[in-house]
Amino acid sequence: MAHILLLTPQVPYPPRQGTALRNWGILRGLAAQHRVSLLTFAAPDQALEPPVPLTDIVERVAIIPQPTRTTRDRLRDLLTTRRPDLTLRLASPAFRQQMQTWLDTCPFDWIQIEGLEMAPYLDLLPRLPSTVYRLPSIAFDDHNCEYLLQKRAGSADLRRPRRWPAALYSAIQWRRLRRYEAAVCRRADLVIAVSEADAQALRRVVPTLDPLVIPNGITVAEYAGFTDKADLHQPAFVFTGTMDFRPNVDGALWFATEVWPHIHAALPDAHVYFVGRQPHRRLDALRELPGFIITGPVPDTRPYINAATVYIVPLLVGGGTRLKLLEATSMGKAIVSTTLGAEGFLRPEEAMLLADDPAAFAEACIRLARDAAARVQWEARARAYAHAYDWDVLLPPLLARLEREN
Repeated sequence: MAHILLLTPQVPYPPRQGTALRNWGILRGLAAQHRVSLLTFAAPDQALEPPVPLTDIVERVAIIPQPTRTTRDRLRDLLTTRRPDLTLRLASPAFRQQMQTWLDTCPFDWIQIEGLEMAPYLDLLPRLPSTVYRLPSIAFDDHNCEYLLQKRAGSADLRRPRRWPAALYSAIQWRRLRRYEAAVCRRADLVIAVSEADAQALRRVVPTLDPLVIPNGITVAEYAGFTDKADLHQPAFVFTGTMDFRPNVDGALWFATEVWPHIHAALPDAHVYFVGRQPHRRLDALRELPGFIITGPVPDTRPYINAATVYIVPLLVGGGTRLKLLEATSMGKAIVSTTLGAEGFLRPEEAMLLADDPAAFAEACIRLARDAAARVQWEARARAYAHAYDWDVLLPPLLARLEREN
């Protein structure tokens, strides 16, 4: 049994969306076989008091308030440091002090960092072996191949003159991220990638790297047995995600301007719901579109997914694998996604309709909304597909590596 210090960018419970879903699944799996201490940040909408489901499974937990960074801070750092912006987002003296205290008093076997933004805290570890105690091994769970994600964002912005300032920012950042991400991978004893595509992208910058691929997973039973439904106008097209995350914002804008007019013309009673916390100001204008609803934060996204006629994933930029797709497949929803939205999954065409052209995306949505029999078939395919991504199936290779290399 290994003693693991897990570092996460936000409290992983409740597992509402994205990062928290992955962190909670991994944390539960680790805690079932190993001793786990959790050091994490509280997002602005999260409490500093550890929730009982966390304290029930970990040996110790400390929650530190997320630091705030202004636009001025980011501009200063862009000009005065070569570090990627992502790695400065969670710089916190309080977090650093708490981690140092634990390192001084607890003989950890592993430090597992969840996401590249947590990597700066590895600087607390000496780089040379100690004569007093054995240094913990390092596991780096790369939630996205970040340099690739930023590079794709920049390429998308280059096609729109009004986004050229953002493209310039991305051009600077993806190169910084490539250097930093490669350095973290070289330092880690174990690198975890969420897809084979991400693993290949990491090998391009560290050719000797052999990442362990652990896809994003889900506890299928917690979704398959969920029955509550939100009261949505039907037919309802639903998307869920953190709505200030760049790929989600760009996807919402593309869907609103390129896809939604086709759907609304064919189905004038239809509504689309973009469900998630922290809607970006770029989305404000979409609230004026007929049938277009941006909910903001909700206690639980599952009632919205469950009430969807069709679940949509209109992503044009991204990396890794989308946890939102696992939620929707586990709940047996008919799904329309872009090819990139389904990237990282094996044979996604078995579980969902894929379309990249706006008219084709709209046509798939309209067909599923109108054709109940086709919808039932795709719902059954989605349910069957989800079981391959249950955490009980995905986690054993990681648990074995942590135990074997302890």
